[in-house]
Amino acid sequence: MEREEKTVIGYRIGNSHRSEVAMTDREATMILAAEDIRHLLSRGYPRTGVIRFASDHYRLENRDRHILMRSVVEPGVAALRIRKRIPCTGIKDKKIMIDGYNVIIATESVIFGEPVFLCDDGFIRDIRGVFRNYKNPVEGVCRQVLEMLSECEPDFVTFLFDAQISKSGMLARYIRGLLPVYSLSGDARTSKHVDFDLKHCDMIVATGDGNIIDEVRSAVDIPGCILEKLGKRAFTI
Repeated sequence: MEREEKTVIGYRIGNSHRSEVAMTDREATMILAAEDIRHLLSRGYPRTGVIRFASDHYRLENRDRHILMRSVVEPGVAALRIRKRIPCTGIKDKKIMIDGYNVIIATESVIFGEPVFLCDDGFIRDIRGVFRNYKNPVEGVCRQVLEMLSECEPDFVTFLFDAQISKSGMLARYIRGLLPVYSLSGDARTSKHVDFDLKHCDMIVATGDGNIIDEVRSAVDIPGCILEKLGKRAFTI
């Protein structure tokens, strides 16, 4: 008897351009690990320890551990974040503060076809992260973010960039200069305490950072909106 080939809509190891493919042993292991992690998290076990335990048990590579850390969220936490998530159309006539590098780096991944994941809490995340040696984005990425914002017509937008990252000031000035081009009222600046500013701004916050989402009243997923606009799909586990 021929073995039935299973398919999965999800992450293809080593191939970010296909979304419906035969499930590999590695992918199947990732799914098993994610299921175990969700079960243990729902029982109240600590997140970091659970992910490390499951990753060690299934002998996962560092890249896959990072994917699980970004994608799998405690059920209760995920439910709260989903309730806070508003559509991009929901920022019309509202003030919004943008987690600059978080949004731009994830948008880069969307535009250039790098892996992005629809996480348990409903937000899109990539697997890159922010590093001090991050090179400023190409012009098209910034313009894609500004175009999305322009279409949604917020009252005022504020971009915040980590001052510790090289050339943040240049990027802030560049964004600030583009705002009028897209008929946006707003500002772009650097900060030495971006997370604190975002958590206490009393505005809609644009970010995919779960720790920030947990502390604000409402959040918007701009890279997710751009993903949908471009007709692309995120991976799931």
